[in-house]
Amino acid sequence: MAIRLRRRKLRGLATAGTAEEFPTAGGRVSVRRRGIYLLPNLFTTAALFAGFYAIVQAMNQDFERAAIAIFLAMVLDGMDGRVARLTNTQSAFGEQYDSLSDMTSFGMAPALVTYEWVLHDLGRWGWAGAFVYCAGAALRLARFNANIGVVDKRFFQGLPSPAAAALVAGFVWLAVDNRFPIRESWLPWAAFALTVYAGLTMVSSAPFYSGKSFHLARSVPFWVMIVIVVGIFFVSSDPPIVLFSLFCCYAVSGYVYWLWRLWRGESNPARPGGAGGGGFPESG
Repeated sequence: MAIRLRRRKLRGLATAGTAEEFPTAGGRVSVRRRGIYLLPNLFTTAALFAGFYAIVQAMNQDFERAAIAIFLAMVLDGMDGRVARLTNTQSAFGEQYDSLSDMTSFGMAPALVTYEWVLHDLGRWGWAGAFVYCAGAALRLARFNANIGVVDKRFFQGLPSPAAAALVAGFVWLAVDNRFPIRESWLPWAAFALTVYAGLTMVSSAPFYSGKSFHLARSVPFWVMIVIVVGIFFVSSDPPIVLFSLFCCYAVSGYVYWLWRLWRGESNPARPGGAGGGGFPESG
């Protein structure tokens, strides 16, 4: 009877996550703590909130704030993985939470923002284009999680969802900031083409540079800081134009690099089983 009561007590303490070791009749039993790491998941929660805020602002017809919120979510999403690695607080919970946050901020939010902005004028074509983007983001994230550890960590297989979201949101921000005539027939179709391109490119096999080989703790030449300062200056001069132009270049860089490797007779490094290995999930 005493052993049963002691086992029940151990089971209750293990569920609460407050104990580590307890003596029993056969020796000492170690009980693993159960919990989540707070710091990286705070950044993930903030990114999730930014994506949700973008959807709310789109419903309120404030598309400039909605687009800026998506860019803010992208910055926060890029920080949670790096913070987890720097503080050694990676966890399976964090990986799954990050994927769900990405689906909201970079899958649902851009599709709904661009639909509420101008795609609804196209009728069925409008919501079909928004759905292609949303489905592409979901498939992209699922494939990214399934291929961790079997692809070259230097490249993403397909356009990463944060970059696709920045491409769509950047166009919305650019058009609103420069007061593009929404009633013009070309604008809805331009938004439709860009949204569908982003959705299909996410599920392509084109290799896009990931930037995971860049470590913040590693020393860099002095000219790198000069380039960063110049980049900040250009972005601050006109954020909508500069950011949209940068992500347009990135959105086609994967296809250009893929064709260049095909011309040289080299294989696609982003395909599973290629050279290199995977790393901790970041910005799928």
